[in-house]
Amino acid sequence: MTEWVEEALLKLDQSRLRRRLTALRPLSPVEALIFGHRVVLFSTNDYLGLSQHPRVIERVLEFTARMGLGPRAASLLSGYTEIHEQLEQELARFKGTEAALLFPTGYMANLGILQALGTDEAHIFSDALNHASLIDGCRLAKAHVHVYRHADVDHLESLLRSSRAQRKIIVTDAYFSMDGDVAPLAEIVALKEKYGCLLLIDEAHSTLVFGRTGKGVAEHFGVSDRVEFQMGTLSKAFGSLGGYVATSRKFKAYLLNRARSFIFTTSLPLPAVVAALAALDVFRADPTLHAALCENIELFSKLLRRTSFSGRVKTDKDSRLQGPIFPLIVGDAAIALALSERLLEAGYHVPAIRPPTVPPGTARLRISLSARHHSEHLHGLITVLADQWVRAGTHCSPLLVM
Repeated sequence: MTEWVEEALLKLDQSRLRRRLTALRPLSPVEALIFGHRVVLFSTNDYLGLSQHPRVIERVLEFTARMGLGPRAASLLSGYTEIHEQLEQELARFKGTEAALLFPTGYMANLGILQALGTDEAHIFSDALNHASLIDGCRLAKAHVHVYRHADVDHLESLLRSSRAQRKIIVTDAYFSMDGDVAPLAEIVALKEKYGCLLLIDEAHSTLVFGRTGKGVAEHFGVSDRVEFQMGTLSKAFGSLGGYVATSRKFKAYLLNRARSFIFTTSLPLPAVVAALAALDVFRADPTLHAALCENIELFSKLLRRTSFSGRVKTDKDSRLQGPIFPLIVGDAAIALALSERLLEAGYHVPAIRPPTVPPGTARLRISLSARHHSEHLHGLITVLADQWVRAGTHCSPLLVM
């Protein structure tokens, strides 16, 4: 009865693709104890360190002592409170939309949005390197799905031109979390309007990171008011938990009546909601947080250019759009895992990203920066990584053109 499980696990072991959990003890937003050793985390999505900001913690503790976790029910029953409503209003105001709708996670937001919109008379046009939540949302939808080559607007237009669907929906990450590059949103919005499409962008890794006021990639390109669905999470730069979509009142009403991942799940616990509200207040009041992240991105980019492996690090072609994610393409999964293990021994947690998260032959180290990293952390990682890269040397797979 279980031989198939054993065989599947053996195949994963043989290909060095088996995943295991590693329990750590957080010490700060960028430091932890792993196996009793202090390490610097280059694996976190807590880009501004807000998960442990004193003002966020203070507000969460004070509120939780009075209100507990809140009603444990779906939002359409008794799980939706005045605090949930306040956060939705603040997110809508921040994003410049009429309304916002909260989901328990960003993953569930993408599932729900695409399942609700992607009825059988619709066609969905999805970037080839979109996040798994968008891919799974497309699979859950009844719509026909067209996959266009990564960030290739010419290919996207050819697919749009040949479609006769009543409803066309373009779906893309704004900032690609495994590749560190930004979608060509200005061109995509132009195509959206030319062919009468709806547009869903996933700003999970770009909210509070990109844009003049932190609203994301759409703000950077000046197209926020031309995007129907701006999805995001509270689990990354906000330092809390949850997902949301910023949209119009009409679309919000439709989603809360049709998105199954919203209707049939328990609402966010109040501490997570309060933490997100507090994080947004701190972000607005303290511009030094975002400035520190930008300084670390600039310094790390400078340090990388001095290394022998800089050509293997995927960066956005527009230096103004370089974000906190730096994927170092290794190619071979076993070598990527070995490099990750050696870095951990040296005190740096940099995860090896392997298939199926990324395409076969493109295993990588995913380096993620935070505003809370010190310059010594960045210099130290580069030094150790350069040494280990030389040791790996000729064993590394040829660089694949993406």
